Parts: sequence; C-alpha cells; structure tokens
Amino acid sequence: MRFAMKSRRGPHVPVGQHAPKDLKEEIDIRLSRVQDIKYEPQLLAEDDSRLLQLETQGCYNYLYRMKALDAIRTSEIPFHAEGRYPKSLIGKNFCAYLLELRNSSSFKGIRKALIDTLLDGYENARYGTGVFGKPEYLKYQDALNELANMTKARAGSSQRQHQSAAKDLTLSPEVSNPATIQVTYLPSSQKSKRAKHFLELKSFKDNYNTLESTLLRSCSSALSKG
Repeated sequence: MRFAMKSRRGPHVPVGQHAPKDLKEEIDIRLSRVQDIKYEPQLLAEDDSRLLQLETQGCYNYLYRMKALDAIRTSEIPFHAEGRYPKSLIGKNFCAYLLELRNSSSFKGIRKALIDTLLDGYENARYGTGVFGKPEYLKYQDALNELANMTKARAGSSQRQHQSAAKDLTLSPEVSNPATIQVTYLPSSQKSKRAKHFLELKSFKDNYNTLESTLLRSCSSALSKG
C-alpha cells in the first residue's frame, strides 16, 4: 500500500508568500543555513549526579569518555583563537588544530608523540570500541595539560617580544639641540658710523669709475689722432 504526500514541494503555503522579494530571499538564505548549524554541548556538568558513580566499584568507562571530550572545552589550549576554529565544533576543530600544530614550523619544539597521544586519545574516547577507563583518561588528561602549558608559555614569550619591539619603536632618539644663533645689536652711534662709512665707500667707488672712464676716452682720442 502506497502513501503519497499531499505536498511534495514542502509546506502547502509557500514560505514568504506575499512578502517583498528581498525579504523572501533573506528568509530562504536563513533557512538554508539551518542544516549547517552544529553544536557540541558539554556532556557532563560539574554537579552531574553520574560523576558520583566513579567513586564506586564498577565499569563506568562511558563517563571517562565523556570527561575526556569535556576536558577539551575546559583546557586553556587556544585552538579557537582568532576565530579560525569556532567553539561550536569542539572535537573537529581540536583535531584540525593538532594536525596543523604538528606541521607548523613555529611549534617545532612540541614533541610529535605528545600530539599523537592527544589525537589517539580523542579518537579512542569518542569513536573507539576498546577500553577507555581511568588509566587511559589520566594519560590523555596529562598530555592535554602539558600541551596547554607549552602553548601558554610560547604565547607569553611571543607577547613579551612584541611588547619589547613596540617599546623600541616608540622610543624616539634624543633630539639634538639646534645651534644657537647669537645676534649682536650695535649701538645707535656705531650704526650711524657704519652707514657713514658705507656712503663714503660708495662715493669713492663712483669717483674711481668716473676717472677710469675719462682716462680711457683720452687714450682712445690720442691714438686716433696719431
């Protein structure tokens, strides 16, 4: 017996019916984003009653798996810094961060075995079918803390270097004092004498030029008569 949907194209009332074209397009865009929205919530709250089961005898490996996944969220590893790895997909972005960290030239000092321990621990806690109990969780947590301390130390060192470089740039060189120009003002009597000497010198120069021109004319006249 077959059943057919009354409306194969979706709701029997079109989305955004009688709405302006711009509003209708905006509604379609936002609805298309819904399928891409993903979020990984915290699995165990601090006051979760299931944590009390870890103090009793029994096999509660699933709790250690949940604690291992939540440990990424509470760690101080800046894998979501600068918006490159959003906080919504913790596990996926954490693994991508570890892979990039292993191939990064700026973090060559980090042991490859440490990153492999974290990658294997995450895979076993989330997808593995083997045993993941307290020993496996503690090993994973120790590796997580070690990586957090190393990245924190490197971030602090890099910040100090940037601050030192910025301080060197802001320190301006000492401005040398400009040469002092000394102006000497002459008394009025000396000013008048200086002006008088200038006029006498100018008069002497004019008389000399007149005499020189007279001599030249006389010489030229004598030569023409001879």
